[in-house]
Amino acid sequence: MIITHSAEETRALGAKLAAHLQPGDVVLLKGDLGAGKSELARGVARGLGISGPVPSPSFTILNAYDEGSVPLYHFDWYRIHDPDEIGEMGFEEQLGGDGVALIEWSERAPEYLPERTLNIIIRTVDENTREITMEPHGGFCFREDMLL
Repeated sequence: MIITHSAEETRALGAKLAAHLQPGDVVLLKGDLGAGKSELARGVARGLGISGPVPSPSFTILNAYDEGSVPLYHFDWYRIHDPDEIGEMGFEEQLGGDGVALIEWSERAPEYLPERTLNIIIRTVDENTREITMEPHGGFCFREDMLL
């Protein structure tokens, strides 16, 4: 478990994580509303060399960035009501494809997720403090000590 004490530290952790991500990686960001999922995603974006704004894709479902070292696909499935919406929108191409996919609220459409993922669970401790746990699944090669 990794503890961060501010949004800045959460973004810095995301930037460190980016150094270990490869094209085709799928990272699931889990946590309550306001836990810091989008802050971690902003850090990953910066770590991949994306310099512009990185807003939460709450209304668009997907924000795609191709200016970094690898494409970044930042999903927010919070507004997905039927998992088939993912297939209808053609988003399967970005999952496990040529870039890194970050997915917030992945539990809304688990049938579209690949077996190989890195699950990141963010738990709010207090207003600024977060407990962040990283759980690799399906052969995803990652250890939290890689970020220390």
